[in-house]
Amino acid sequence: MTSPVDGGDDILKIEVEGWEGPLDLLLALARTQKVDLRQISILELVEQYLAYVHAARELRLELAADYLVMAAWLAYLKSALLLPRNPAESPSPEELALRLQLRLERLSAMREAGARLIARDRMGRDVFPRGAPEGLRVQRQAKWEVEIYDLIAAYGRISARTRPVMHVVAHRDVMTLEAALERLSTQLGTRIEWEVIESFLPEGASDLYRRSALASSFAAALELARQGRLEIRQDAPFAPLYLKAIPQ
Repeated sequence: MTSPVDGGDDILKIEVEGWEGPLDLLLALARTQKVDLRQISILELVEQYLAYVHAARELRLELAADYLVMAAWLAYLKSALLLPRNPAESPSPEELALRLQLRLERLSAMREAGARLIARDRMGRDVFPRGAPEGLRVQRQAKWEVEIYDLIAAYGRISARTRPVMHVVAHRDVMTLEAALERLSTQLGTRIEWEVIESFLPEGASDLYRRSALASSFAAALELARQGRLEIRQDAPFAPLYLKAIPQ
């Protein structure tokens, strides 16, 4: 009988009646019924597994745990072959063995990935950063999301700014300051008593023209008062404005 740990290898190799080789291969063949488990002694399998654990104390403990699970499943498969099988049992021993194999393969893949990550180059030990880092260049791309109303409104604003503007001055019938001075000077010569300023406005004129005439007449009255040709009186704030000529 060979040693379960041959030449320092961490693969569990067993040698029993009806099989000689790795334990994981025996489990795969037993699942596909290519090995007669009735010819394999579970006692010898357990003894070789204990010898493997004793010789592999300095190896990885998780590997020995995996082989323990494999050996336990072999014992379960053999008991399923020796004992009467229950048709209603679900899942079957073959399906459970397949699940075990898939989980062990996934565990092995995770361990290999972890080992590759740990074996990568480390910053500050295997690789070193640049002394004057330049940073990362950021490229931004705008993504506009608008509705048809926003497009029409934006077009209207731009079109209004660029459209040529034509300024047309509307004609307004107004009384100039010169005309108000001449009219007020003429009427003051015929009036001696105090007269309200509205009485000097033209009769029958439109409302807009009367407002313009009132403003121009007020400016003309101030000018004539400055020249000393008339007096202006107002009894209270916002009260009617009275005018009276000063005899020359």
